[in-house]
Amino acid sequence: MKFRPLLTLSILSAMLFSFAKAESLKVGDAAPAVSGVTDSGSTLNLGDVYKKNTYTVVFFYPKALTGGCTKQGCSLRDASTELAKKGVAIVGVSVDPIEKQKEFKDLNHFPYPLIADTDKIVVKAFGQAGTGLASRECYVIRDGKVVYKDSGVTDQQGQNVLAFINSQKS
Repeated sequence: MKFRPLLTLSILSAMLFSFAKAESLKVGDAAPAVSGVTDSGSTLNLGDVYKKNTYTVVFFYPKALTGGCTKQGCSLRDASTELAKKGVAIVGVSVDPIEKQKEFKDLNHFPYPLIADTDKIVVKAFGQAGTGLASRECYVIRDGKVVYKDSGVTDQQGQNVLAFINSQKS
């Protein structure tokens, strides 16, 4: 009986810790080289994408086929041709299932893969809590490091990323 308070305290501590907000990556942090399943059902290793491109944009959105997420994805889609000319690959990530990601991509004609991170491995690797939906964040990665971060932006994200890339010296 005397161990009950200790057990209760341990359980409460574990619960509080599980609800703590994770701290997402910052500029200068190493970019996680994790893999995820795309809208096409294939596995995409982000580490390979980083190595093959001058820059990689990894953007997170809470829920496919919703207003803000559509604006975010379309903003990056609209900037994608110009970004590709500058050696930029784009990858979108949410916790939606493959079927929903495929529908989202097809409906909006996204020219880049969407990771269906249902197990939240990618979300957690980027420092998000992983307890619910993905947080709206965008990372620009160069040489395996985060060089730019844009949070909470929807319809201006593509322009913000393009402005950042344009400001960089080759």
